[in-house]
Amino acid sequence: MLHPPLVINVQRKGILIIIDGLGDRPIKEFNGKTPLEYANTPNMDKLAKIGILGQQDPIKPGQPAGSDTAHLSIFGYDPYKTYRGRGFFEALGVGLDLDEDDLAFRVNFATMENGIIVDRRAGRISTEEAHELAKAIQEQVDIGVDFIFKGATGHRAVLVLKGMAKGYKVGENDPHVEGKPPHKFDWEDEESRKVAEILEEFVKKAHEVLEKHPINEKRRKEGKPVANYLLIRGAGTYPDIPMKFTEQWKVKAGAVVAVALVKGVARAIGFDVYTPEGATGEYNTNEMAKAKKAVELLKDYDFVFVHFKPTDAAGHDNNPKLKAEMIEKADRMIGYIVDHVNFDEVVIAITGDHSTPCEVKNHSGDPVPLLIAGGGVRPDYTESFGEREAMRGGLGRIRGHDIVPIMMDLMNRSEKFGA
Repeated sequence: MLHPPLVINVQRKGILIIIDGLGDRPIKEFNGKTPLEYANTPNMDKLAKIGILGQQDPIKPGQPAGSDTAHLSIFGYDPYKTYRGRGFFEALGVGLDLDEDDLAFRVNFATMENGIIVDRRAGRISTEEAHELAKAIQEQVDIGVDFIFKGATGHRAVLVLKGMAKGYKVGENDPHVEGKPPHKFDWEDEESRKVAEILEEFVKKAHEVLEKHPINEKRRKEGKPVANYLLIRGAGTYPDIPMKFTEQWKVKAGAVVAVALVKGVARAIGFDVYTPEGATGEYNTNEMAKAKKAVELLKDYDFVFVHFKPTDAAGHDNNPKLKAEMIEKADRMIGYIVDHVNFDEVVIAITGDHSTPCEVKNHSGDPVPLLIAGGGVRPDYTESFGEREAMRGGLGRIRGHDIVPIMMDLMNRSEKFGA
């Protein structure tokens, strides 16, 4: 299947694969290689030899990007104009249909001991456990206003305060590091002050429910961190999407995603979103289920987006070896896709939404390697997929919002500008 393209002047299909947090920095125990350079990636390396490499800055050089703003930019939107906070995308991602006057937040189940946050992710509690805890909070907490509280993926959840969008200028209680007490919610105006008071009451009552929940009793007995506290942040209102991706490019677009935030971004811009059984977004995610779903969608869709999350988690956990293993897992997923598509008829792009260097344990402003292969591509002379090879690739260094236009041009779906 990996042979020079032969078909010309026909509309091709596109596959965009985003390996979350892909980029990294040199690792001492890898003899100065990055996790991507160290990992065994035969499928991506094959694509590099018949494709073209480069680097991309998701937003702009040196600017660390959130997963939400990075994805918006890569799909061609200006995040500085479109973005209205992460919470709303999280809510869309768990399947909620919200109104323009709703206010949404992202939430972490966390572990608190003696007033101190000792684990911001509650030992990376499972999705099943988190959903049970969220259900209990929804049923047992009364704060005098209508709200929706729903589990997302793993330790994540979503809170929606109905009809309270005017109070969006509210802060958060997440200290963002362990070993500190949660913050008090601050505010900037009167409407936001009301929201801050509601959130304080909600967190207090939720804590009471979580402390005595059977799931946490069981976790205590097993010596696991309990999910007894909620960290709330990322207030968001309805995003300003000027035109759906599907309308702008006149394509039918499908996404294979497990993580609520990215599902929400995809839903907001017009993608049909699918989560195959076994796709979790965690280290145990079934990458082959994603690969098979992507190949299946290519039969009916013009553009397919595949998201792979656990590489980012390994970067946040400062675990280079695990990150390399997750990259190898992504490579197996890509191998299945490559073996089941006709490269005369498909353009495939592989990149990350941002870099998550293990030494930083967070997103950074480092550029992200980018690979494009398939029909229409003019190959360069790169031999493998990695940060250093990407530096000498034929694409050079571009912005994230250039990726889709380049793909669409190779897919022969772009329109000429001018006479």
